[in-house]
Amino acid sequence: MEQNTEHNSECKCGKCDECMSNNKCMTKHKGISCGSGCSGAIYCLAFVGAVIYYIQAATGFWMGVLGVLKALVWPAMIAYKLLGFLGM
Repeated sequence: MEQNTEHNSECKCGKCDECMSNNKCMTKHKGISCGSGCSGAIYCLAFVGAVIYYIQAATGFWMGVLGVLKALVWPAMIAYKLLGFLGM
């Protein structure tokens, strides 16, 4: 059987010669991650930590609700303060 040497531009695995079969390139391989799930997990843990912090510091129900909202947008607040500090 002749190996197909056509390269699919959508495949970024670096193993196209191994995954080509029937003119189709598989985008997922064993041991190769095709996404950025790690950053989502880190953001989720930071969000949970921020919610716990703001709820513990809240003095009432509405301050707790405000804390949950702050926990959602804390990366934007950090970026704003950082850019202001750097003078950009």
